[in-house]
Amino acid sequence: MPAQILLQPSYVLHHRPYRDTSRILELFTRDHGRVSVFARGARGGGRKGASPMSMLQPFNRLLVSWSAGAEAGTLTAVEFDGAYSILPPDRLVSASYLSELLLKLFVRHDPHPDVFELYAQSIDALKASPDPLPVLRLFEKRLLEAIGYGLALTHDVATGAPIDPGLEYHYRIEQGAVAVQGVAEGATLYSGTALLALASESLDDAATCQEVRSLLRAALDRVLDGCELKSRQVMLALRNRDRTR
Repeated sequence: MPAQILLQPSYVLHHRPYRDTSRILELFTRDHGRVSVFARGARGGGRKGASPMSMLQPFNRLLVSWSAGAEAGTLTAVEFDGAYSILPPDRLVSASYLSELLLKLFVRHDPHPDVFELYAQSIDALKASPDPLPVLRLFEKRLLEAIGYGLALTHDVATGAPIDPGLEYHYRIEQGAVAVQGVAEGATLYSGTALLALASESLDDAATCQEVRSLLRAALDRVLDGCELKSRQVMLALRNRDRTR
C-alpha cells in the first residue's frame, strides 16, 4: 500500500493542468521537502464553501494529505492551515520570485524545515509589509545561509579587520569583502555601511536595499549555476515600464 502522509504543512509552488479536470502540483512541504502530487477528486476542508481547487493556489498555507507514489503522489485532502489571508496583487511577482528560487534550488524529497519556515514568514511579510524590498533581500540572505552559502559581511577577508562603515569594499563572492584603496575602475563596490546593514539585517533604508541587491544576486547566481529565473525578467520589465512613465 502507498504511504499515507497526513495534514502536512505545505505551499503550492507551481501547478499545471493534468488531463481535463485535474492538476499536477509542485508542493514545498515542511517535513518532506519538494513533492509532486496529482490533484484528482480531492476532498477539502477548512473554510466553509472553499473547494479543494480554490484552496490549491500559490501562497496559501495549507495542510495537505496525499498517498505517496514512486514518482508523484495523489492528493487525498486539503485544508487551510490557520487563518486565510490574501496576497495583494502588487506582491504576486515578488512572491513568485521566492517560489521560483525554491523550485530551482531544491531537489524533490529533500526536507528543509528551516527553509519552509523562512518561506512562510516571508510570504506573511509580503502580505503585511508596506515595502516588499526588505522582505526579498532578507529572504535571499537567509536562504543563502540555510543552504551553506552565507555571505561574510563583518570582516575584511584580506586583513581580518572589522568592516569599516567609512570605507568601500569589493566583494569576492567565494571569499568575502576586501577594502578598496584608491580608485577601482570597473569594479562593483559596496559601502561598509551597506555590508554591516545586511549583516545585521537592518534594511529599512531603500538605498541600502538597492545597494545590496546586486551582491545578493551575484551570490545566488553562483548557486543557481546559470539557471534563469522568469520572475526576474518580469521584475525587470516592470521596472523598465515604471521608468518610462
